[in-house]
Amino acid sequence: MPPLNEHPLLERMVGRWLMRGTIARRSVVHDVEGDWVLAHHYIRIHEVSREKNTEGQPEYEAMVFIGWNNPGHYSCAWLDILGGLSTLSIGVAVPGENELPFVFRNEKGEVDLTNTFTYSPRDHAWEWKIDNVENGLPREFARLRLTAVNPTVKSESSRSKVSLSNRP
Repeated sequence: MPPLNEHPLLERMVGRWLMRGTIARRSVVHDVEGDWVLAHHYIRIHEVSREKNTEGQPEYEAMVFIGWNNPGHYSCAWLDILGGLSTLSIGVAVPGENELPFVFRNEKGEVDLTNTFTYSPRDHAWEWKIDNVENGLPREFARLRLTAVNPTVKSESSRSKVSLSNRP
């Protein structure tokens, strides 16, 4: 499969971000970095909480990989410090203009979780809306906003440079 050179929505994830919001009704602040990896085939999102556990380590950390799959959808592998790798670690999204609505299914094929990434071109920010799904009904798990930290970011590939503006 060719590299993801023509995916502007993914390109908008490249850079450093400050994530603020709520997870499980708790206020959180995380540092997030997105970059192209593996010959420009995937966006890697590295998320690290500023909140610390009793050992002084980040309370949460995740590595997320997003890639394009034919026909017409993205896949997401979400790996975090909670451990375990199962079908619940893999999400699939059919992209909208500024949205990646990932759906994660359990071993029975039922929707277990949704994570919708929505990009706002007006203020160059992302919203992540994460819901647990129980008996077909969504229940709020997280509402997060990511704002750009670094106004100019280089991707892994020297072929592309993205200019990002931090508007108030």
